[in-house]
Amino acid sequence: MAKYMYYTTGILILTLGVAFTIQSNLGVSPFDALLVGLAANLGLTVGSWEVIIAFILIGCNSVLKKQKPEFSGLLTAVITGISIDVWLFLLDAFATPELWVTKFLGFGIGLLTIGMGTAIYLCADFAPIPVDRFMLIIRELTKMNIWLTKTIIYILFLFLSLLFQGPVGIGTILAVCLGGPILHYCMALIDFKLKQPSSKQAGI
Repeated sequence: MAKYMYYTTGILILTLGVAFTIQSNLGVSPFDALLVGLAANLGLTVGSWEVIIAFILIGCNSVLKKQKPEFSGLLTAVITGISIDVWLFLLDAFATPELWVTKFLGFGIGLLTIGMGTAIYLCADFAPIPVDRFMLIIRELTKMNIWLTKTIIYILFLFLSLLFQGPVGIGTILAVCLGGPILHYCMALIDFKLKQPSSKQAGI
């Protein structure tokens, strides 16, 4: 039960963060910039492209791991896509930030929220979003830490988002530079919190 609670809570927090960064209009993370660019140029919603790209990545992950496709990740992508669209709809009821201070504040909150939400749901170890599964596979194959792995993947999606004219801006640069370190810190923090009860029970 705890696993599913972490899973659901993490995704809701993660997608709220994504919506905050999009709403800030400063540019978003490379992956989200790709989704927004595809939605703006080819139609459909941001959440719909989340599912479509997830399906493609499931195939890529299958090839990299040399195993059957993990279609359970598609369920997570569907939940994530719907959540992003819902959060964007709800946030649209508020005025879009116009001042640079409020833009940066909203983006900063979003970036931190994405890191925390991702760390929480990944700790559940249940059907990760294909793009995050891709990140974990690359980390496993290259033996790099989560910080460097996420940064490299961000750079890859940055080129794709530029190709599809996604909202690349100062926020994108901040996401590339800070996304990895934030996730690294949040995963370490969540892991520490999860180990505390067992440590106390062991009398440590």
